[in-house]
Amino acid sequence: MIVLGVDPGTLTTGYGIIEDRNGKLKVLLSGAVRNNSRVPLPERLKNIYVNLSSVIEKYQPTQFAIETAFYGKNAQSALKLGHARGVAMLTAVMCGIPTHEYSPREVKKAIVGNGSASKEQVQYMIKTLLRIKETPRYYDITDALAVALCHIQQHKLPNTGRRKSWESFVAEHPERCRNSQKRQNS
Repeated sequence: MIVLGVDPGTLTTGYGIIEDRNGKLKVLLSGAVRNNSRVPLPERLKNIYVNLSSVIEKYQPTQFAIETAFYGKNAQSALKLGHARGVAMLTAVMCGIPTHEYSPREVKKAIVGNGSASKEQVQYMIKTLLRIKETPRYYDITDALAVALCHIQQHKLPNTGRRKSWESFVAEHPERCRNSQKRQNS
């Protein structure tokens, strides 16, 4: 599986491609689409589309993962973020790549173990987990790699549908729970 992770933004859109081959992870590419704030929004969106299309064409990812929009105080920023997300998702869909969304909280929890982790903590864990020697220039890049890695982890879970509770998990998989095995042997 080759996953393209994207952290969208109209000024900086981070991307990262991770290959998972039999549990061995390899970063194939990471980078950022940078835009000048003085360039009109439609041209920035075009730049995101052109760059992501080029990356997809060259690396042929089989999955696409993107961060969902978070709800901030500034409606204008949220609207611009939505444009960047839409362009990135459309690029993947037009290339026939299955698309998946993860909230920032889900990504942080998957990578750091804490849904409220800082960008520095995410960056540290991404560098450690993926054995990256040089610190990426932008947090957007490590965030994109984190989204891709989160998707890989979610994909490997048995029955990837989200569970309602631990009780439902135990009911479905009693053999995987120590306490229920003790009860069965009693």
